[in-house]
Amino acid sequence: MQRKYQRFMWLAAVALGALFIAACSSGTESPSNTVAATVNGKKIMLAEVERLIHQQSQGKESQLSPHDLAQARLQVLDNLIKREVLVQRAEQEKLQPSEDEITNVINKQKQDRGMTDEEYGRWLKDQSLTMEALREEAKKDIAIQKLQDKYASKIAINDREVEDYYNTNKSQFVNARGVGLAMIVVDPADNSGQGIAQGDAKNDAEAKAKIDAVYQQLKGGADFAEVARSKSEDRTGLLQGGDIGFANEDQLKQNGFPSETISQLMGPMQIGSFTAPVKFPSANNPGGRWYIFKLTDKRLQTENLTLESQFPNGDSVRHQITVTLTNERKDILSAAMIQVALSEAKIVNSLAANMLSNPANLGLRPAGTVSAKPESSTTPAPGSSVSPSENASASPPKAASPGK
Repeated sequence: MQRKYQRFMWLAAVALGALFIAACSSGTESPSNTVAATVNGKKIMLAEVERLIHQQSQGKESQLSPHDLAQARLQVLDNLIKREVLVQRAEQEKLQPSEDEITNVINKQKQDRGMTDEEYGRWLKDQSLTMEALREEAKKDIAIQKLQDKYASKIAINDREVEDYYNTNKSQFVNARGVGLAMIVVDPADNSGQGIAQGDAKNDAEAKAKIDAVYQQLKGGADFAEVARSKSEDRTGLLQGGDIGFANEDQLKQNGFPSETISQLMGPMQIGSFTAPVKFPSANNPGGRWYIFKLTDKRLQTENLTLESQFPNGDSVRHQITVTLTNERKDILSAAMIQVALSEAKIVNSLAANMLSNPANLGLRPAGTVSAKPESSTTPAPGSSVSPSENASASPPKAASPGK
Protein backbone atom coordinates (compact mmCIF):
# COMPACT_ATOMS: atom_id res chain seq x y z
CA MET A 1 0.00 0.00 0.00
CA GLN A 2 1.40 3.37 -0.89
CA ARG A 3 2.17 5.58 2.06
CA LYS A 4 -0.08 8.40 0.91
CA TYR A 5 -3.15 6.38 1.84
CA GLN A 6 -2.02 4.07 4.62
CA ARG A 7 0.52 5.67 6.87
CA PHE A 8 2.14 3.29 9.33
CA MET A 9 2.32 5.22 12.61
CA TRP A 10 5.50 3.65 13.88
CA LEU A 11 5.23 2.96 17.58
CA ALA A 12 4.44 6.61 17.91
CA ALA A 13 4.31 8.33 21.23
CA VAL A 14 2.70 11.19 19.40
CA ALA A 15 3.66 14.62 20.68
CA LEU A 16 0.94 16.48 22.51
CA GLY A 17 1.25 19.28 19.98
CA ALA A 18 -1.63 21.70 19.92
CA LEU A 19 -4.03 19.65 22.03
CA PHE A 20 -2.61 20.49 25.45
CA ILE A 21 -0.27 23.46 26.04
CA ALA A 22 0.66 24.83 29.40
CA ALA A 23 0.84 28.41 30.52
CA CYS A 24 4.40 29.42 31.40
CA SER A 25 5.98 31.03 34.43
CA SER A 26 6.03 34.77 34.85
CA GLY A 27 9.05 37.02 34.69
CA THR A 28 9.90 40.31 36.30
CA GLU A 29 8.61 42.37 33.37
CA SER A 30 4.91 42.42 32.54
CA PRO A 31 4.44 41.69 28.82
CA SER A 32 0.75 41.12 29.54
CA ASN A 33 0.47 44.93 29.46
CA THR A 34 2.23 45.25 26.10
CA VAL A 35 0.19 45.09 22.90
CA ALA A 36 1.91 43.18 20.10
CA ALA A 37 -0.82 43.80 17.52
CA THR A 38 -4.48 44.66 17.09
CA VAL A 39 -7.01 43.13 14.72
CA ASN A 40 -10.02 45.39 14.21
CA GLY A 41 -9.24 46.80 17.64
CA LYS A 42 -8.93 43.39 19.34
CA LYS A 43 -5.62 43.22 21.18
CA ILE A 44 -3.06 40.44 20.85
CA MET A 45 -0.74 40.75 23.82
CA LEU A 46 3.01 40.32 23.72
CA ALA A 47 2.56 37.81 26.54
CA GLU A 48 0.90 35.49 24.04
CA VAL A 49 3.86 35.67 21.70
CA GLU A 50 6.32 35.08 24.54
CA ARG A 51 4.33 32.19 25.97
CA LEU A 52 4.05 30.36 22.67
CA ILE A 53 7.74 30.79 21.88
CA HIS A 54 8.49 29.40 25.34
CA GLN A 55 6.30 26.38 24.55
CA GLN A 56 7.70 25.81 21.07
CA SER A 57 11.29 26.04 22.25
CA GLN A 58 10.57 23.81 25.26
CA GLY A 59 11.73 26.55 27.60
CA LYS A 60 15.03 27.12 25.80
CA GLU A 61 14.23 30.42 24.10
CA SER A 62 17.10 32.10 25.95
CA GLN A 63 19.45 29.95 23.83
CA LEU A 64 18.11 31.40 20.58
CA SER A 65 20.25 33.94 18.75
CA PRO A 66 18.82 37.50 18.53
CA HIS A 67 18.10 36.89 14.83
CA ASP A 68 16.25 33.60 15.45
CA LEU A 69 14.34 35.04 18.39
CA ALA A 70 13.20 38.05 16.38
CA GLN A 71 12.17 35.82 13.50
CA ALA A 72 10.27 33.50 15.85
CA ARG A 73 8.38 36.41 17.42
CA LEU A 74 7.31 37.74 14.04
CA GLN A 75 6.20 34.30 12.84
CA VAL A 76 4.24 33.48 15.99
CA LEU A 77 2.53 36.87 15.93
CA ASP A 78 1.69 36.47 12.25
CA ASN A 79 -0.03 33.16 13.06
CA LEU A 80 -1.90 34.70 15.97
CA ILE A 81 -3.14 37.49 13.71
CA LYS A 82 -4.35 34.97 11.15
CA ARG A 83 -6.15 33.02 13.84
CA GLU A 84 -7.83 36.15 15.16
CA VAL A 85 -9.10 37.28 11.75
CA LEU A 86 -10.63 33.84 11.22
CA VAL A 87 -12.30 33.92 14.64
CA GLN A 88 -13.76 37.33 13.84
CA ARG A 89 -14.89 36.15 10.41
CA ALA A 90 -16.66 33.18 12.02
CA GLU A 91 -18.38 35.54 14.45
CA GLN A 92 -19.57 37.71 11.56
CA GLU A 93 -21.05 34.65 9.87
CA LYS A 94 -22.74 33.61 13.14
CA LEU A 95 -20.83 30.34 13.43
CA GLN A 96 -20.11 30.40 17.15
CA PRO A 97 -20.43 27.00 18.85
CA SER A 98 -22.91 26.27 21.60
CA GLU A 99 -21.88 25.65 25.19
CA ASP A 100 -22.75 21.98 24.71
CA GLU A 101 -20.43 21.72 21.70
CA ILE A 102 -17.58 23.19 23.72
CA THR A 103 -18.25 20.81 26.59
CA ASN A 104 -18.35 17.82 24.24
CA VAL A 105 -14.99 18.71 22.69
CA ILE A 106 -13.30 19.01 26.08
CA ASN A 107 -14.92 15.83 27.42
CA LYS A 108 -13.90 13.86 24.35
CA GLN A 109 -10.29 14.88 24.70
CA LYS A 110 -10.34 14.00 28.39
CA GLN A 111 -11.80 10.60 27.50
CA ASP A 112 -9.28 10.02 24.70
CA ARG A 113 -6.47 10.70 27.15
CA GLY A 114 -7.89 8.17 29.59
CA MET A 115 -8.11 10.71 32.41
CA THR A 116 -10.54 10.64 35.29
CA ASP A 117 -12.13 13.93 36.39
CA GLU A 118 -9.70 14.07 39.30
CA GLU A 119 -6.66 13.47 37.07
CA TYR A 120 -7.90 16.05 34.60
CA GLY A 121 -8.34 18.61 37.37
CA ARG A 122 -4.80 17.97 38.59
CA TRP A 123 -3.49 18.33 35.06
CA LEU A 124 -5.18 21.72 34.65
CA LYS A 125 -3.78 22.86 37.99
CA ASP A 126 -0.27 21.69 37.10
CA GLN A 127 -0.42 23.66 33.85
CA SER A 128 -1.77 26.83 35.52
CA LEU A 129 -4.72 26.51 33.18
CA THR A 130 -8.28 27.40 34.15
CA MET A 131 -11.35 25.73 32.76
CA GLU A 132 -12.65 29.16 31.74
CA ALA A 133 -9.57 29.80 29.58
CA LEU A 134 -9.77 26.29 28.15
CA ARG A 135 -13.40 26.77 27.15
CA GLU A 136 -12.69 30.12 25.52
CA GLU A 137 -9.99 28.64 23.32
CA ALA A 138 -12.16 25.65 22.46
CA LYS A 139 -14.85 28.11 21.41
CA LYS A 140 -12.45 29.86 19.04
CA ASP A 141 -11.13 26.66 17.51
CA ILE A 142 -14.59 25.21 16.93
CA ALA A 143 -15.73 28.47 15.35
CA ILE A 144 -12.79 28.37 12.92
CA GLN A 145 -13.59 24.76 12.06
CA LYS A 146 -17.22 25.67 11.40
CA LEU A 147 -16.06 28.44 9.08
CA GLN A 148 -13.82 26.05 7.16
CA ASP A 149 -16.56 23.43 6.96
CA LYS A 150 -19.05 25.94 5.58
CA TYR A 151 -16.95 26.57 2.49
CA ALA A 152 -15.56 23.04 2.22
CA SER A 153 -19.12 21.69 1.97
CA LYS A 154 -19.36 23.27 -1.48
CA ILE A 155 -16.47 21.21 -2.88
CA ALA A 156 -17.47 18.62 -5.49
CA ILE A 157 -15.05 16.13 -7.08
CA ASN A 158 -16.25 14.49 -10.31
CA ASP A 159 -15.40 11.03 -11.64
CA ARG A 160 -13.15 12.39 -14.39
CA GLU A 161 -10.90 14.10 -11.84
CA VAL A 162 -10.62 10.89 -9.83
CA GLU A 163 -9.79 8.80 -12.89
CA ASP A 164 -7.20 11.30 -14.13
CA TYR A 165 -5.51 11.27 -10.73
CA TYR A 166 -5.47 7.47 -10.66
CA ASN A 167 -4.05 7.16 -14.18
CA THR A 168 -1.36 9.74 -13.46
CA ASN A 169 -0.33 8.06 -10.19
CA LYS A 170 -1.11 4.40 -10.95
CA SER A 171 2.29 3.19 -9.78
CA GLN A 172 1.47 4.42 -6.28
CA PHE A 173 -1.62 2.27 -5.87
CA VAL A 174 -0.06 -0.99 -4.76
CA ASN A 175 -0.78 -3.36 -1.89
CA ALA A 176 2.69 -4.18 -0.68
CA ARG A 177 3.64 -7.43 1.05
CA GLY A 178 3.43 -6.75 4.75
CA VAL A 179 1.32 -6.68 7.89
CA GLY A 180 -1.19 -4.49 9.66
CA LEU A 181 -0.55 -4.08 13.37
CA ALA A 182 -1.93 -2.75 16.62
CA MET A 183 0.28 -2.42 19.67
CA ILE A 184 0.40 -1.96 23.42
CA VAL A 185 3.51 -0.21 24.75
CA VAL A 186 4.98 -0.10 28.24
CA ASP A 187 7.90 2.28 28.65
CA PRO A 188 10.24 2.10 31.67
CA ALA A 189 10.76 5.88 31.39
CA ASP A 190 8.56 8.42 33.18
CA ASN A 191 5.85 9.41 30.68
CA SER A 192 3.70 11.58 32.95
CA GLY A 193 4.84 14.66 31.02
CA GLN A 194 3.35 13.12 27.87
CA GLY A 195 -0.11 12.84 29.41
CA ILE A 196 0.14 9.17 30.44
CA ALA A 197 -1.62 9.70 33.72
CA GLN A 198 -2.84 6.23 34.65
CA GLY A 199 -0.48 3.46 35.81
CA ASP A 200 2.68 4.83 34.16
CA ALA A 201 5.65 2.49 34.73
CA LYS A 202 8.70 4.45 35.82
CA ASN A 203 11.47 1.85 35.88
CA ASP A 204 12.43 -1.52 34.39
CA ALA A 205 10.89 -3.60 37.16
CA GLU A 206 7.56 -1.77 37.00
CA ALA A 207 7.53 -2.00 33.21
CA LYS A 208 8.16 -5.76 33.21
CA ALA A 209 5.48 -6.36 35.83
CA LYS A 210 2.97 -4.22 33.93
CA ILE A 211 3.54 -5.80 30.50
CA ASP A 212 3.25 -9.30 31.99
CA ALA A 213 -0.04 -8.32 33.66
CA VAL A 214 -1.32 -6.88 30.38
CA TYR A 215 -0.36 -10.10 28.56
CA GLN A 216 -2.27 -12.22 31.06
CA GLN A 217 -5.26 -9.88 30.70
CA LEU A 218 -5.23 -10.37 26.91
CA LYS A 219 -4.85 -14.14 27.26
CA GLY A 220 -7.92 -14.03 29.48
CA GLY A 221 -9.96 -12.66 26.59
CA ALA A 222 -9.80 -8.88 27.16
CA ASP A 223 -10.41 -6.68 24.12
CA PHE A 224 -7.05 -5.57 22.70
CA ALA A 225 -8.21 -2.05 21.72
CA GLU A 226 -9.74 -1.40 25.14
CA VAL A 227 -6.61 -2.59 26.94
CA ALA A 228 -4.49 -0.41 24.65
CA ARG A 229 -6.60 2.64 25.49
CA SER A 230 -6.36 2.05 29.23
CA LYS A 231 -2.85 0.60 29.61
CA SER A 232 -0.61 1.57 26.69
CA GLU A 233 1.98 4.24 27.44
CA ASP A 234 1.84 6.04 24.11
CA ARG A 235 -0.55 8.40 22.35
CA THR A 236 -1.47 5.85 19.64
CA GLY A 237 -2.77 3.49 22.30
CA LEU A 238 -4.84 6.18 23.94
CA LEU A 239 -6.28 7.71 20.78
CA GLN A 240 -6.55 4.79 18.34
CA GLY A 241 -6.84 1.67 20.41
CA GLY A 242 -3.27 0.79 19.51
CA ASP A 243 -3.80 0.70 15.73
CA ILE A 244 -0.56 1.69 13.96
CA GLY A 245 -1.50 0.81 10.38
CA PHE A 246 0.23 -1.27 7.72
CA ALA A 247 3.94 -1.85 7.08
CA ASN A 248 6.11 -3.86 4.72
CA GLU A 249 9.15 -5.84 5.84
CA ASP A 250 11.61 -3.05 5.08
CA GLN A 251 9.64 -0.63 7.23
CA LEU A 252 9.58 -3.12 10.08
CA LYS A 253 13.37 -3.47 9.91
CA GLN A 254 13.88 0.28 9.69
CA ASN A 255 11.86 0.71 12.87
CA GLY A 256 13.98 -1.74 14.84
CA PHE A 257 11.76 -4.83 14.90
CA PRO A 258 13.77 -7.95 15.86
CA SER A 259 14.13 -10.45 13.01
CA GLU A 260 12.38 -13.13 15.10
CA THR A 261 9.33 -10.90 15.51
CA ILE A 262 9.24 -10.10 11.80
CA SER A 263 9.45 -13.81 10.95
CA GLN A 264 6.64 -14.53 13.38
CA LEU A 265 4.40 -11.80 11.95
CA MET A 266 5.07 -12.71 8.32
CA GLY A 267 5.03 -16.45 8.98
CA PRO A 268 2.76 -18.66 11.08
CA MET A 269 0.98 -15.96 13.09
CA GLN A 270 -2.73 -15.66 12.28
CA ILE A 271 -4.75 -12.45 11.87
CA GLY A 272 -6.37 -11.54 15.18
CA SER A 273 -3.68 -13.14 17.35
CA PHE A 274 -1.08 -11.28 19.39
CA THR A 275 2.57 -11.74 20.31
CA ALA A 276 4.08 -12.37 23.69
CA PRO A 277 5.75 -9.31 25.22
CA VAL A 278 8.90 -8.31 23.37
CA LYS A 279 11.41 -5.64 24.33
CA PHE A 280 13.71 -3.93 21.87
CA PRO A 281 15.61 -0.64 21.61
CA SER A 282 15.63 2.08 18.99
CA ALA A 283 17.79 5.09 18.17
CA ASN A 284 15.55 7.27 20.35
CA ASN A 285 15.19 4.76 23.18
CA PRO A 286 18.45 2.82 23.58
CA GLY A 287 17.11 1.22 26.76
CA GLY A 288 14.15 -0.19 24.88
CA ARG A 289 10.42 -0.44 25.52
CA TRP A 290 8.09 -3.41 25.95
CA TYR A 291 5.58 -4.19 23.19
CA ILE A 292 2.71 -6.58 22.49
CA PHE A 293 1.63 -6.62 18.83
CA LYS A 294 -1.71 -7.74 17.44
CA LEU A 295 -1.80 -8.85 13.80
CA THR A 296 -4.72 -7.05 12.14
CA ASP A 297 -3.90 -7.76 8.48
CA LYS A 298 -1.41 -9.79 6.42
CA ARG A 299 -0.50 -9.75 2.74
CA LEU A 300 2.06 -12.26 1.51
CA GLN A 301 2.37 -10.87 -2.02
CA THR A 302 2.24 -7.50 -3.70
CA GLU A 303 -0.76 -6.65 -5.87
CA ASN A 304 -1.76 -3.69 -8.06
CA LEU A 305 -4.94 -1.89 -7.07
CA THR A 306 -7.81 -0.78 -9.28
CA LEU A 307 -10.12 2.15 -8.63
CA GLU A 308 -12.61 -0.21 -7.03
CA SER A 309 -10.10 -2.10 -4.86
CA GLN A 310 -10.79 -1.82 -1.16
CA PHE A 311 -8.53 -1.11 1.77
CA PRO A 312 -8.88 -3.12 5.02
CA ASN A 313 -11.06 -0.35 6.50
CA GLY A 314 -13.58 -0.81 3.68
CA ASP A 315 -12.72 2.36 1.75
CA SER A 316 -12.11 2.02 -1.97
CA VAL A 317 -9.23 3.53 -3.93
CA ARG A 318 -11.82 5.75 -5.63
CA HIS A 319 -13.04 7.05 -2.29
CA GLN A 320 -9.52 7.67 -1.00
CA ILE A 321 -8.61 9.65 -4.12
CA THR A 322 -11.78 11.69 -3.71
CA VAL A 323 -10.80 12.42 -0.09
CA THR A 324 -7.28 13.42 -1.17
CA LEU A 325 -8.52 15.79 -3.88
CA THR A 326 -11.10 17.23 -1.50
CA ASN A 327 -8.46 17.88 1.16
CA GLU A 328 -6.22 19.58 -1.40
CA ARG A 329 -9.05 21.96 -2.25
CA LYS A 330 -9.80 22.51 1.42
CA ASP A 331 -6.21 23.62 1.91
CA ILE A 332 -6.52 26.10 -0.96
CA LEU A 333 -9.84 27.41 0.34
CA SER A 334 -8.39 27.82 3.83
CA ALA A 335 -5.46 29.81 2.45
CA ALA A 336 -7.84 31.93 0.37
CA MET A 337 -10.08 32.48 3.39
CA ILE A 338 -7.17 33.77 5.42
CA GLN A 339 -6.09 36.14 2.66
CA VAL A 340 -9.60 37.57 2.27
CA ALA A 341 -10.03 37.95 6.03
CA LEU A 342 -6.64 39.68 6.31
CA SER A 343 -7.45 42.06 3.47
CA GLU A 344 -10.74 43.06 5.08
CA ALA A 345 -9.32 43.55 8.58
CA LYS A 346 -7.64 46.58 10.06
CA ILE A 347 -4.38 45.23 11.47
CA VAL A 348 -1.76 47.13 13.43
CA ASN A 349 1.42 45.15 14.02
CA SER A 350 3.07 47.06 16.85
CA LEU A 351 5.81 44.48 17.35
CA ALA A 352 6.99 44.79 13.75
CA ALA A 353 6.76 48.58 13.90
CA ASN A 354 8.84 48.61 17.08
CA MET A 355 11.50 46.51 15.37
CA LEU A 356 11.70 49.00 12.51
CA SER A 357 12.02 51.86 15.00
CA ASN A 358 14.83 50.09 16.87
CA PRO A 359 16.91 48.27 14.24
CA ALA A 360 19.96 48.08 16.52
CA ASN A 361 18.29 45.54 18.81
CA LEU A 362 15.11 44.85 16.81
CA GLY A 363 13.10 46.34 19.64
CA LEU A 364 13.44 43.19 21.71
CA ARG A 365 13.33 42.45 25.40
CA PRO A 366 15.49 39.57 26.68
CA ALA A 367 14.08 36.14 25.89
CA GLY A 368 12.17 34.14 28.43
CA THR A 369 10.02 36.82 30.08
CA VAL A 370 6.60 35.25 30.03
CA SER A 371 3.40 36.11 31.83
CA ALA A 372 1.54 33.30 33.54
CA LYS A 373 -1.78 35.07 33.01
CA PRO A 374 -1.86 36.78 29.62
CA GLU A 375 -4.81 39.02 28.91
CA SER A 376 -6.08 36.88 26.06
CA SER A 377 -5.04 33.28 25.61
CA THR A 378 -4.74 31.74 22.19
CA THR A 379 -3.81 28.26 23.32
CA PRO A 380 -5.73 25.68 21.28
CA ALA A 381 -8.11 23.75 23.46
CA PRO A 382 -8.03 20.00 23.96
CA GLY A 383 -9.80 18.18 21.19
CA SER A 384 -10.12 21.30 19.06
CA SER A 385 -10.27 21.01 15.31
CA VAL A 386 -7.10 21.76 13.40
CA SER A 387 -7.18 25.19 11.83
CA PRO A 388 -4.89 26.83 9.27
CA SER A 389 -3.37 28.79 12.10
CA GLU A 390 -2.69 25.81 14.31
CA ASN A 391 1.02 26.53 14.23
CA ALA A 392 0.35 29.75 16.06
CA SER A 393 0.33 27.64 19.18
CA ALA A 394 2.53 24.67 18.61
CA SER A 395 4.27 22.47 16.17
CA PRO A 396 1.95 19.82 14.76
CA PRO A 397 2.12 16.31 16.13
CA LYS A 398 4.77 14.17 14.50
CA ALA A 399 4.94 10.45 13.97
CA ALA A 400 7.86 8.80 15.72
CA SER A 401 10.05 5.72 15.56
CA PRO A 402 9.83 2.80 18.02
CA GLY A 403 11.60 4.47 20.89
CA LYS A 404 9.83 7.78 20.79
